[in-house]
This record gives sequence, C-alpha cells and structure tokens, in this order.
Amino acid sequence: MKRNSLFSRSRRTLSGDDALQSAHGPPGLISLLGAGLVLLMLLVTPAIAQETDATDEVAPAIELPASATLDIEPSQLTLEVGETSQITARVMDGETEIEGANVVFFSRSRRNVGVNPSGVVEAFGPGEFTLVALVPKNTEDRPRRAEPLLRAEITVTIPNPPVATVEIVDLPQRFYAETTLALASRVVDRSGALRQDVEVSYSSSDPAVAEPDEFGYLHLKSPGRATLSAQAESATADVEVRVGEQIVESFELEASATEVRTGDVVDLRAVARDSRGRDVEHLPIQYSVASSVSYDILAPGSSAQVFQEGKFVAERSGVYTVVASSGPHTATERIRVRPRDIRKNLKFIGQGRVSDRHTSDLWVWEGADGRDYAITGTWGAEGHAYFWDVTNPENITLVDTVRVDARTVNDVKISEDGRIAVISREGASNRKNGLVILDVADPANGVRIISRYDDQLKGGVHNVFVHRDHVYAVNNGRRFDIISIEDPSEPYRVGRFELDTPGHAIHDVWVVDGVAFTSNWGDGVYAIDVGGGGKGGAPNNPVVLGSYQYPSGWNHAAFPYRSESTGKFYVFAGDEAFPYGLTGRNPGEAPPRAAGWIHIVEWDDWENPREVARYQVPEAGTHNLWIEDDVLYVAYYNGGLRVVDVSGELRGDLYRQGREIALFMPYDGEGYIPNSPFTWGPQPYKGTIFFSDWNSGLWAVELEDPERQLNVGEPQ
Repeated sequence: MKRNSLFSRSRRTLSGDDALQSAHGPPGLISLLGAGLVLLMLLVTPAIAQETDATDEVAPAIELPASATLDIEPSQLTLEVGETSQITARVMDGETEIEGANVVFFSRSRRNVGVNPSGVVEAFGPGEFTLVALVPKNTEDRPRRAEPLLRAEITVTIPNPPVATVEIVDLPQRFYAETTLALASRVVDRSGALRQDVEVSYSSSDPAVAEPDEFGYLHLKSPGRATLSAQAESATADVEVRVGEQIVESFELEASATEVRTGDVVDLRAVARDSRGRDVEHLPIQYSVASSVSYDILAPGSSAQVFQEGKFVAERSGVYTVVASSGPHTATERIRVRPRDIRKNLKFIGQGRVSDRHTSDLWVWEGADGRDYAITGTWGAEGHAYFWDVTNPENITLVDTVRVDARTVNDVKISEDGRIAVISREGASNRKNGLVILDVADPANGVRIISRYDDQLKGGVHNVFVHRDHVYAVNNGRRFDIISIEDPSEPYRVGRFELDTPGHAIHDVWVVDGVAFTSNWGDGVYAIDVGGGGKGGAPNNPVVLGSYQYPSGWNHAAFPYRSESTGKFYVFAGDEAFPYGLTGRNPGEAPPRAAGWIHIVEWDDWENPREVARYQVPEAGTHNLWIEDDVLYVAYYNGGLRVVDVSGELRGDLYRQGREIALFMPYDGEGYIPNSPFTWGPQPYKGTIFFSDWNSGLWAVELEDPERQLNVGEPQ
C-alpha cells in the first residue's frame, strides 16, 4: 500500500478569456496566492463566514491621510422585522469630508439583516447583529475587506415581532374522565414565523371538568363541558372540551418484540376495552420506562426512550420495563436489550496526498475505458481540479490536472454516463465565476475543457449537481440555476429557483429521480419537483413539494434516502457550524473544530415531514454525507470519517445507541496542516470508501472485521 505524493503529468488552465495556458511545476511547488485571504473564500457559506459584500461596484484606489476617519450615522439601530432604515458613511479628515472614497457595506449575518450598496438596512429576523462599513485598501482586490484602510461597525437590534395568533392543536377526537393528555399549541408572530420560544399559558372555564396545569398537561376530571383557553402574549384561543365517562374495563400493553438490540425500535400498543370487549378509541396514553441496569440508579431512564406514539428504543443493553398508563389504568411489558455489536475496523488502503493547499469535494466513477477515476477540488488556492486513477486504491495515481480562473473549486460532479464533469468556480479574477464543463471520457489520456458558463453567476457557484443532462448550480448562496448541458458545448439556462423568505440563503442541492433537495440554512430543507415529484414540476418549472425547518438554522447538506430494510423515506439533513471560529486555514495555525449533527427526517408525506432521530458526535461537526445499503458515511470534519448503521426504523440518538460501525482519523504528518484531520466528503465505491480531507487530499479505506476496538490511524 502506497501513499502517493501529488504530481502532474499534464495541466490545462482556463483563464478568464478561455485561453489555454501552462502551469509549470508540480502543485507542491506552486506558491499560494493570497494565503492570508483563505477564510474569505467561504463567502457563500454563511455558517462559516457570513460576511458578504453588498456591492459589486469597483471604484479606483484612493490614498487617505493618516488622520482620516470613517464616520457612521447612526452607529446603532433598532428595527422591527420588515423595517428598513438608512445609514450614511462619510470619510472625514477633521471637519473636512474626503470626496471619492469608496465605502463598502456588508452584513455579518445576511440571513437576519441585509444592507445594500447605498446603506439601506433591512431587518429580516430577530436578534442582535453587526453591520460593517469599510474603505478598501485596493478596490481591485478580491475580497476587498481583507486589509481595509478604514473600518467601522454598526449594531442592529431586531426584537421578536409580537405574537399574532395562537392555536391549540392535536387534541383527540374524544375526551374521557380520569385521564390526562399533553397540550400543544401553534404560535405565529406578525411576520408569519412559527414561534417555539413563546410561553403559552392555559386556563379552563370549569376546572372541575378539565383543569390544565403549569406544565402544559390537561387533567380531565369528570364528565361535562368546559372551555379551554390558551394565551401567548396578547393572543388568545378557545376550544370547547366535552368530557365523557371513563369506560375502560381492561387495559393491556403489547410489544412487537421483547428481545432486541440497542437501537432497534419496538412498537408498543396499549389495548383498552370497555365492558362489552370493544376497543376504546382516542384514549390518551402516557408511556414511561425504567431500567434494571445499575448505572441507571444515578440517571433513571437515561439509557432508553419511549416516544408517545408508542415507540421504544434503548441506547444500552439491559432489561427495561415499559409502563403504559391512562388515568387509573396501567400495564407493563419487559424488554431485554443486548449490545448491537457491529463494530468493525477501517483499514487504510491508499492516499493521493495534497499537501500544499486545501482539498475540497470528490466524486468517484467508472470511466468509459472501464477504469475507475476520482476528481477532487481545491479550496482557497489557485483553481485546480485533480483527476486520479483509483482502479487500484493501493496505488492512487494523478493522471491530469485542470486549472481554471478561480481561487476555489469547491464542488465537482460527474454525469450519469461518466463522460462529463462539472466543476464550480469561486473567486475568479474577473468575477465571472460560474462553472466549467469538462470532457472526462478518457481521463488517462487527458481531460478536455468543453465550455464554461457564467451568465448571471458572477457571485460564485459553491455547489453543483448533475441530473439528466442538467446542472443545478447554487448561485451566490441565494438560489439555484438550472442549466441544460444536453449539448455541453452550448450550455444554457432553462430555469431557476429561489425562496422568497426574508434573508434567505441556499448552500447545497442534491437531485434524485426528478426531485431536488436543497439545504437552506435557517429555512431548512426544501423538496422541489423538477420532473419526478408528480406536481407538474420540470427543470424549467420547479415546484415546491414541501419543506422542513429546524431551530438551529445550520442546515448545510441533505441526502435523500429510501430505507432498504423498511421502505421508509428519509432525508438526512446535516448541520455545519463553527462556534469556536474557523482556524487552521494556514500552516502553523491551530486545527479547526466544528459543531452540528445529522437530523434524520422521516418524509413519506411531503406536507408532513418530522424529525425522528439524530446522529451526533459531541466533539465534532458534520460536513458532507452519503448513504448506501442502509449504511451512512459521514465526513465529520475534525471527527474524521464515520460509518453508521441506519438499517431498520430510526428513532433517538444513533450515536448513543451504538450504531457507529467504524471511524477513521486521517492523520498525515505531511498534510497542509500536519496531523489535523478535517474530513470533507465521503463516497463508497466498489467496496472501497473514498473520502477527501481538507488538509491531506484523497484517501481510500475499507471495512474489515475488528482486530481491536478502534482503528483511528496514527499521528506521524
């Protein structure tokens, strides 16, 4: 098994004028341009660096005296959601205004507050945020805010909008005396946002019939009628409750299995019958669980969950007693749980090392010649895409390199027939950015540039997807454009899709069977019919099927998957966040740390997605993911490559349930940041798991039966 250093047999460079040029010497000897500016390459990735220029205009450079100041009026703003305000910026030398200075505005959180080139501020979402005004050192440079001559900050406070409506939801069709049920409400503020941070209080017109408590439970005491009221701020709602007699005579609990593994879901069914042996419908049931395991004395019930729809799952082995109750009636069932016992090792196979710059995404495919190839991009450097022969994963060999006018080639995709590659461009010298289309029918004998497409894509393309002769290109972090490549030499736009929510943003798009799944940070995941969703959608007519939003606003990637073992349809929605800052951009810096997890959303009904499970590594955060044969492969940034069993029905925390099959930490003493794993993207392929690492290039590993508990690589 060999680790091959990066070398180049041939190079093709696409400049801003589409002219082919030569780049001499191996990548290890090519100096990085503007290494200190690497962080700013994430401009279209708001969760990493949310600063975005509010102007595309370029003014000539200007010299300022040392005594110059940047005066902002006002320096603080308080705006309601939807309101706008004007800020002004003047470059002053004492009492004299300096004419001709170019002031640039940008927002540190453009999804919550925006600012245009004229200084008009618009409030999108609540919180406290910072706007920045600066005078660039050189307006021709990109990014202009790297070394500004002058800089000032404006604090913008946006309070939560008042509550508009409150509604009591999910009440049963019938109510029985001597039972208790949990209350739920839907609160919407005046901006139309669903609010989960507003306290709702309940009251009853007749507590002797129905009495709510301070914890949000309704105790049905005796037959009769009562009006149940909910209040959220000044909004109120009423509903009439008719309580009937308690008619249950027998009460039993049934379990779909009593011998399971950790992580297996057990269906529970409470059977209540009246005096005539008939099932009592709509009876509220409360479930609880107790464990016989000794450590649960300190944390009772912490190692198992019972979901109130009647699902049991355990995180640790042991014997559990599940209790179902409804009013005066209780029933129990015991369930024995054994360890899942699925651990394996990940064995190192080979590496295509990239040590002089950061590596971005990858794609592996079978070429027209029957050999296997991989493409990897580069981040914050000089616009290279590398092509590797991976037919023998033990001897990964670089066969070609393409260089385009960009700093970052963030995403790389291959067409279904394996003949066309599409690579994204960010940071082009002429700011046209866009994407480049390549002929990869014969990578071993040279990759050929067919065309580029940059029409209305100058803000930068961060991610792309190729599906049925169309490219779905994430444009400037705002929308995706749909570009026909039926004739790859003459690409043209056929459609586009953009949300209309305040401060909206998009990071990624993944298309399966004519449905596009987009990752939209605070707006969550959207499913969009582009030809396969049954709602009349097409590439030239995208139609929304449904969406799912979760509170953190970190939605970065989404992978749709239909379970082979259950037939259930899930979307695995990955977070991305850097609460500790994005260090490790340059050699010598501290390694970076990320946060976030995989939200597992059951989505068999477009209008009713629901989050049912998660996979969360506490000390790290997710990037890209892949699922195949009921196995999840996650590039977990500083947590390395993770391989996870997602077979069967999914509930609860998969990490704590022991569903992790293996992990691999790609330590590399010769990496761009030595021995600093920062895993970017995985792809299983023909029994080998390939993945890219930000600091060390392309890796190949494979699962094998365990000889020890873990194989995490060895620091060098």
